[in-house]
Amino acid sequence: MRTRLPTIAGGLFVLLALASTVISIVLETAIGAERRATDGIEAGWISGLAGLALAVPGALLARKVPRNAVAWILCVTGLHWSSDGTFASWVAYATAHDPWLPGVTISWWLYQRLGAALLFSLPLLLIFYPDGRPPEGRWRWASFVSLGFTAVLPVTLLFVPTRIAEAQGGGDPSSALKLSIDLLTLPLPDGVWVVLLRLGYAALPLSLLVPFAVVFRRYRQAEGLAKTRMRWLVWAGVVDVLVMLSALLLPQSALSLGLFVAIVVTGGAIAVGILRPRLVDIDRLLGGTVLYGALATLVVAVDAILLAAATTLLGEQGAALAGLLVVMLVYGPLRHRLWQLVQRVVLGRRHDPYRVVSGLAEQLERTDSPEDQLLAVARSVAEAFNAPYVAVEVHRGGDSTLLAEHGQPVPDCSTLPITYRGETVGRLILPAGGPRTDLSPRDERLLADVVRQAAAAARSSHLAAELQLSRERLVGAREEERRRVRRDLHDGLGPALGGVALRIDTARNLLKSSPSRADDILRQAREDVSTALADVRRLVHDLRPPALDDVGLIGAVDQIADRLRTPALAIRVEGALPSGLPAAVEVAAYRIASEALTNVSKHARASSVSADFSVVSDRLVVTVTDDGAGIAAGTPSGVGLISLRERASELGGNCEIECPPDGGTTVRATLPLGSSRQEVADGR
Repeated sequence: MRTRLPTIAGGLFVLLALASTVISIVLETAIGAERRATDGIEAGWISGLAGLALAVPGALLARKVPRNAVAWILCVTGLHWSSDGTFASWVAYATAHDPWLPGVTISWWLYQRLGAALLFSLPLLLIFYPDGRPPEGRWRWASFVSLGFTAVLPVTLLFVPTRIAEAQGGGDPSSALKLSIDLLTLPLPDGVWVVLLRLGYAALPLSLLVPFAVVFRRYRQAEGLAKTRMRWLVWAGVVDVLVMLSALLLPQSALSLGLFVAIVVTGGAIAVGILRPRLVDIDRLLGGTVLYGALATLVVAVDAILLAAATTLLGEQGAALAGLLVVMLVYGPLRHRLWQLVQRVVLGRRHDPYRVVSGLAEQLERTDSPEDQLLAVARSVAEAFNAPYVAVEVHRGGDSTLLAEHGQPVPDCSTLPITYRGETVGRLILPAGGPRTDLSPRDERLLADVVRQAAAAARSSHLAAELQLSRERLVGAREEERRRVRRDLHDGLGPALGGVALRIDTARNLLKSSPSRADDILRQAREDVSTALADVRRLVHDLRPPALDDVGLIGAVDQIADRLRTPALAIRVEGALPSGLPAAVEVAAYRIASEALTNVSKHARASSVSADFSVVSDRLVVTVTDDGAGIAAGTPSGVGLISLRERASELGGNCEIECPPDGGTTVRATLPLGSSRQEVADGR
């Protein structure tokens, strides 16, 4: 039940405000327009609707955030305003009868004197918005002092004699003013009352300085969602100013209507700012409001000047034609230019997402180096969000990073990850809580589009660096392999064959004179040829194990397993592979499996090990699992484990080494099949 009390209380405020408004409307209808135009009393139904416009958002806030003082300020102010309108309507209705109806005096006193307490509503809302708490420290005491100055006039009007209040400008030339409403008059000298009234009227505008300073301070210190909430209050203030300025240019009867519109906008903005601050893009709304307000003011001024000049020079018909030309030739282009200017000042370039993304794409096409591409990304984000500093940082492998910065670094920054196909390739650095870097959902979508291009640029720069490094490694490996083969041929096989030729020539020379000596030399030549053949087989095996062509990948690995099997170590090699595996993949899988089996036999102290081969999708998966001691945590990778990863990485694959909690080690290498993947997957 306790949790429903705020909702019930808020609903009660709305019902009372609604009842007051309905009473005002009924009374106004009963009075008649002719009488209403001459009595000089303001229409009460306008105040009733204004109060209802405050009570409804107040009740909504009371239901959602009952501990927020703003909710109850709105509820009380709304009911007071509606009641104030009811009192005014009753005075007008009662004085329209002869004799007057009862309750005129107390109603007029409540309207004229107690109604002045409505002056508290604006400073209270400014001080307690948006969290319902006054500011901390010295600003809290300054706020209370300011509210005290605000109270001078309402409190004085409760007790000042009517004749002094009228003399100081507190009366109205209406029939009701003939009433004596000195219900709580205090016996003070007239001079004291005059001083108090003048002090109250003077203190009223000055008392708003502290509440406005509190709002400004909160706006400067707010970040993220709190900053968005404060912008709703700023937007309401801008609308209120524009509405009241417009009302001043219109007939006096429009002033009350303008006040009503301002109150409705303020109440709604406060409720949305507290409950749903991201309901709409407040930056875009604020920019559009400023734009159209400036346009309206400018157009009215230009129209007034030109119309007056045209009427003087051309007459009424010529003035109408001139007005049409002004609208066509001045208003349209001016509106477009002002729209672009205001949006760029308030939002940066994010108001035009297509231009941001397409502009970034053009810059990326014109740049070649990774540094220039990332700088283009940083520049585009800074221009889009009007941010003073943006940095893009990408990983280049290992601990190496590439950083591109635009603008001057700021001390407090936030980071957003840059991902590419599920992999984090870098980060985007933005000022934290800057006035134009708080992101609405629309801004987040735009930033996601920009970050996708940043990810592609970062990935392309990373791949370009890796490609260049791979080329260098390939060229170096090729030349190193050629050097090794040349050295083996030149230092081993070449001299051996040369020696065989010399032995054969020597044997031919000794054949007639010493057949036995010639036979010994030929026997040595044959041994040299056998040694040379062994060197040739070793060279061939180093280039590509012959067993791969003779018995296939599984058979070749099984031959390695035969040499490593012992009574204490059982090795199982299994798999069903299609024919036609790419040669590079076969060699890499053979080397990885043989290295893993050798490591198990030397270091694992295992009793069994299995090597499984399979094709999953377009990749060859090699899995070697043992039940040995595993690898202790923190053990640095040796040459053998590093070579496993390097062989897989050379083909664009990966090799993972895991030690399950129940013991043993699992080596799993995944090797892409490259251009032959479709034929392998089809078994051709």
